[in-house]
Amino acid sequence: MNKLNILPSNPEPPKEDRVVASGRFPSWLHRKLPKGAGLFQTSTILQKYGLNTVCEEAKCPNRLECYNRKTATFLALGKECTRNCGFCAIDFSKAPKTPEADEPYRIAQSVKDLGLRHVVITMVARDDLIDGGAAHLAAIVKAIQTLCYGCSVEVLTSDFNGNFSALDLVLEQKPDVFNHNIETVRSLTARVRHRAQYDRTLAILNHVKKSGQCSFVKSGLMIGLGEKEEEVKETLSDLYHAGCDIITIGQYLQPHQRKLLVKEFIPLEQFKIYEDYGKSIGIAEVYSGPFVRSSYNADEVLNRASHE
Repeated sequence: MNKLNILPSNPEPPKEDRVVASGRFPSWLHRKLPKGAGLFQTSTILQKYGLNTVCEEAKCPNRLECYNRKTATFLALGKECTRNCGFCAIDFSKAPKTPEADEPYRIAQSVKDLGLRHVVITMVARDDLIDGGAAHLAAIVKAIQTLCYGCSVEVLTSDFNGNFSALDLVLEQKPDVFNHNIETVRSLTARVRHRAQYDRTLAILNHVKKSGQCSFVKSGLMIGLGEKEEEVKETLSDLYHAGCDIITIGQYLQPHQRKLLVKEFIPLEQFKIYEDYGKSIGIAEVYSGPFVRSSYNADEVLNRASHE
């Protein structure tokens, strides 16, 4: 039977020890292809409204599973990013296309057609725009809140180049969850991220927390890039003190040959160590596993955090 490298729903603990990346995926990074009609239905709706998803543009390994569940993470402000991060498959451009004025409506209508109860809206970095695309993202949140009553909204934003006035435009719409990923540990930030800064990310998350405009503050990071255990724990502590309620941790996978190499495949036991550590220091929800991504099972993650 054909197999795809995506996360098992109920993975069995592997017998293998930590694996240094050498071209072959370890056993815990394999599972069967999903079955069902949802995949076609989701793709049809996305095509109908001409929408981009981070699932496709970032080559997310969970996209077939999520599409089959009739959910997707919308990618706003086009599909070309003004940053060229070492880990990300999204296309780079110094001059992306002008944002489409009707995109907020099209995304909201798609959310309604899919029947989503929780939606994640992410964005490309738009350093070419004065507000970094904040007003456009705010318009998307407002459109969903207007058209899709009862649907909770999660935004996954850029750092808006440190423009807190732009950030406040998004916060004024009171999204249920505000997510901004720190991506990696401090020592690897310059190599992994383009223009983004470790301390700026912490400042943004802290600003959101202090604003009181969102119910939950969220961030995430990838591991397997050469970080040390104590560095991951330090990052979890930094995120907690910045005000994060939810943190996701996943295995970095090289999207194509021009991007950073995987240094190490992290075993399931190590993900559990990070999860337990995060919760032990007070983080409400730590979702940690090889194929965890920022928006993967975001509705379930929010539900667990809500009941802490």
